[in-house]
Formats: sequence, C-alpha cells, structure tokens
Amino acid sequence: MTTSCHAEHVGSLLRPPWLLEARDAYERGTLSMRELRELEDRAILELIDLQEQAGLPVFTDGEVRRESWRAGLLESLDGVVPARRTMRWIRDGRELGPDETLSDGVAATAKVSRKQDLSGVEAAFMAAHAPGAFKITMISASMGGMIWDPQLSAAAYPTLPDLIDDLAALQIEEIGQLIDQGVRWIQLDSLGYNAAIDPSGSGGARVGADPRAALDAAIATDSKIVSAIKRRNPDVTVGMHMCRGNYRSSWMSQGSYEPVAERLFNEVPIDRFLLEYDTDRAGGFEPLRFVPQGKTAPTVVLGLVTTKVPRLEDQDDLCRRVQEAARYVPLENLAISPQCGFASGSLGNLITVDDERRKLDLVVSTARQVWG
Repeated sequence: MTTSCHAEHVGSLLRPPWLLEARDAYERGTLSMRELRELEDRAILELIDLQEQAGLPVFTDGEVRRESWRAGLLESLDGVVPARRTMRWIRDGRELGPDETLSDGVAATAKVSRKQDLSGVEAAFMAAHAPGAFKITMISASMGGMIWDPQLSAAAYPTLPDLIDDLAALQIEEIGQLIDQGVRWIQLDSLGYNAAIDPSGSGGARVGADPRAALDAAIATDSKIVSAIKRRNPDVTVGMHMCRGNYRSSWMSQGSYEPVAERLFNEVPIDRFLLEYDTDRAGGFEPLRFVPQGKTAPTVVLGLVTTKVPRLEDQDDLCRRVQEAARYVPLENLAISPQCGFASGSLGNLITVDDERRKLDLVVSTARQVWG
C-alpha cells in the first residue's frame, strides 16, 4: 500500500475547451467515438504532463472521459432513465437559480447492469502512459440514493437498500477487473455521509432517510466494498474522498465531521481519507481524534487548498494548519491536497488552467516544506 505520499489531488482536472467542443460534436453525431477517444487521449497526456511538472507522486487522467464524477451511476449503467433532479447549490452566499443549477440525473427503472467499462478504458491508458503510480476514482455504490426514485424505481427496487445491494455487487466486480488489469490505487468518492453531517442540506434531503439510518447504510456499504478489495489484493491502496459538494465553484452541505468521525474512521478500512478542510464549513480538526493510530493507521489527506476560487492560499498558513491537525494525527500520517476536484463536472469550476497549475504547485511545495 502506498500510504506515505504527502501530496495528492482528488482526481478531476479542468478540461481544455477544444475537448468540450469535441464532446458536443459527438453528442450531435458529427464526431465518431474513435475520434473522441483520440482527443481524450491527447487531453490526458497534457494533464499527465501538468501533474508531472507540479511534482505530484500519484496521477489521474483528470476524469476527462466523463461528463461528471458521478459517471459510475449516470453514464455507465443500463436499467436507468433520465430523471430531473434538483439540488440546492450555494455560491458567494446566494442560492443558485434554476438556470445555474445541476439538475441532470437518472432513475433506476429496471435491474441495473454495466453498459460500458469506462474505468477499464481509463485504467488501460493510464497503465500505458502514467510516469508513476496512478489511481482510478469512482463514485461509491453507497450513493445509490441518487438514482432511486420511490415511484419510478418501485417495480425493480421496492426499497433503496435493494438497489444499493445490486450497485455494490457491480462495483465489487468492476474493481476486481481493475485489479486484474494491474490497478493498485482506488479512490471511492462517498458523499452519503453528508446526510448525517448536514441533515437539512441537499445531502440529507436527497437521501430521504434519517441521519442515523443514512450513516448506518453508508458505513455498511463502503465497508463491504473496501473489504472485498482487500480480500482480492491487500496491497491495493484504497482512498475515500468526502466533501460538501463541488459544482461550478458552489457547495451544497456544511458541518463538522463530528457526527460520522468515530464510526467512519474505525469501521471502514480505508488507507487514505481525503477530507475537505478549505473553509470553516467543514468545522475543525477535533473529529480527527477518532482516527486510529499505530502501524496500520490510515493517512488523513487534508483538503486545505480550495479549487473553487482563484485566490492562492498562503503557504505559511497551510503549514500552520497541518501542524494544528498534527495535534490529533501524527504528522507522518498526514498529507495535503485540494479540497475537491477542479472539474467535478465537465464545465469545471470558475478558475483558469493557470490557477489550477498554481494550486497544484502549492500543494506539492507545501508538502515538501512540511515533510521534506
């Protein structure tokens, strides 16, 4: 397991405008899948170079083959139909209007299955071109509530747990195939815990369950997936990313990790917890007191650098915050990253590629300053 890496990024990177135009052309039917794949390959090679220049020790493909970080649920499944889903997003202290709000979605109306091996395509290309360790990111099956509708899904899945059970089985199968391809680093993006962190926010309302039940379900499903990975190959590094929402520089939940920390850190056998910590919306570091210690202790990756705004953080402030977190977790078990991806959706956050480059440079230089 690669747990000593002290600089990381969450996964997604800004797509070049020419790739967005190519994707539009593909949707219109004027560009073939083969031509689109070639342009995606070109974009990934450029993003690998960006990461290498920054000095990052672990690489991603920037998620450029996906429309959204939620591709595992929205783009890779059969048995679903389009279903409008409205979420409450906040930016600069105001709620976004309908024309700005992410409303795409799907609902499961038949037994789900995988219609494309998107992660396998990503892994094969990264195995051939990444200059070092690489990770594959994916939405956790524990977030199956995003595609369960009480009316539309009832015939195939009378209850949400019925759907999540099938999704978890599909994900375990998918990850098993990735491991057979040689993948040794998996990151689960698991935001279902926001239902317990902020029951009144979009994270809670979307799940439609009480906070305790939502936490129980997330813990059970994520534990099942991670345990299956470790049984398949104990040397696979498994990360989990949690944030408060990230779409076009907006957010949807807030609150401390306190309601979930003790159970999450001790019941889900994760190697690396990537936690949002760029603003006070995530609370303080006190919940980190529940992180286990010892030889098998996980790494806590502090998401201290924001991807939402261009402003560059002060390095001295970042170093100070790492030292504050070290009151609860040994310094050698800490790392630093951005709080989330730069482009959770294909349009990306409201920053430039130059801003992104400076942020990644800052993450790496701060890690060198703190850990040497």
